[in-house]
Amino acid sequence: MKLIGPFKQIVTLNKMPLRGKIQDEALEILEDAAVVVNHDKIVDLGSFDDLSIKYKDIATQKIEGTQVLLPAFVDAHTHICFGGNRANDFAMRNAGKTYLEIAEAGGGIWSSVQHTRDASENALLELTLERINYLLSLGITTIEIKSGYGLNVDEELKMLRIIKKAQAKTKATLVPTCLAAHLKPKDFVGDNKAYLDYILNEILPRVKEENLAKRVDVFIEKSAFQPEESKEFLEKAKTMGFLLTVHADQFTPGSSRVAVEVGAQSADHLEATADEDIDFLAKSNTVAIALPGASIGLGDRFAPARKLLDAGAIFAIASDWNPGSAPMGNLITQASILATFQKLTSAEVLAALTYRAAYALGFEDRGQIAIGKRADFVSFETDNFQNVLYYQGRLTAKHTFINAEIV
Repeated sequence: MKLIGPFKQIVTLNKMPLRGKIQDEALEILEDAAVVVNHDKIVDLGSFDDLSIKYKDIATQKIEGTQVLLPAFVDAHTHICFGGNRANDFAMRNAGKTYLEIAEAGGGIWSSVQHTRDASENALLELTLERINYLLSLGITTIEIKSGYGLNVDEELKMLRIIKKAQAKTKATLVPTCLAAHLKPKDFVGDNKAYLDYILNEILPRVKEENLAKRVDVFIEKSAFQPEESKEFLEKAKTMGFLLTVHADQFTPGSSRVAVEVGAQSADHLEATADEDIDFLAKSNTVAIALPGASIGLGDRFAPARKLLDAGAIFAIASDWNPGSAPMGNLITQASILATFQKLTSAEVLAALTYRAAYALGFEDRGQIAIGKRADFVSFETDNFQNVLYYQGRLTAKHTFINAEIV
């Protein structure tokens, strides 16, 4: 056991609601406080002075300077295993080129597929670890990572094996997701249904056999897969024992309903979600995940976060870090910007980055500083936790703790 402190403030996010809006007055903020941990679990928290007396016989990890402590963040949607660069896509978009024009010029998702296929396993592993370490530096300790730039048996398995190798080299928790249904590859002979059947019959059995991922994703959009064929695909993947998530409502509405109907853990994007679908989502246990990085990267509208929260949805925010539409990767900056446009309280944003995002990945052991929870934290050198969002990512993490150890 050890005592860690003192912190000027500890924002616990304890006893907060799983769904719906939250006022900042609901935040529990402990002043001049500390946590007591036993291995990877929190066993006590409260006043540093009181805990120093109560636990006088255990080691103290003294925190120097003025710092605030928050639960470590969770990024529940990333594509950080990729090769290549799509800076030219960004420049062409800003110059007014359409998606089709960019694709015809050699850009788009297919460009990332080609770069990722061409990259060696060692190169992809090093790139993925670099991006994981950057997220750790932001205080993010649980990271979902999708495949989806392989789009055939060998290349999808390559990506998922790299994510598994990365897990052996980092203390972060990595959550792999098979996104072989990102789009139908140009070199596949057959229609969408034939490709989705190929995933079900050729890719997913191998994923299951090698225990490479427990989650399956599909991009439902006019340029990718249609709602009915996607629903059938997801239902079949579910019968194989996979958990589900969906790229939903990015450009056109309707697919978030598919996510709810199949019992997906989350529906991600939601920039185009219609009002009637907001209510449908809010009455479900499917987490509504906004991806403001994609809105910023594409110059598109934001997900209707305020409406989702007011309707009572379980709402989270993730980075969507990918080489095309969301290259920034800084979840804190993105969440802060989303908050200004959608008028989100600090409590709503912090919940969306911690325990609500963890719930979207099936974790209920993290995202709050409370007795019995996992000892993953992030500290910032400031006297006021509000500065974390106020500075929109400029205030960087001082320490990231995993299992109570600084990484």
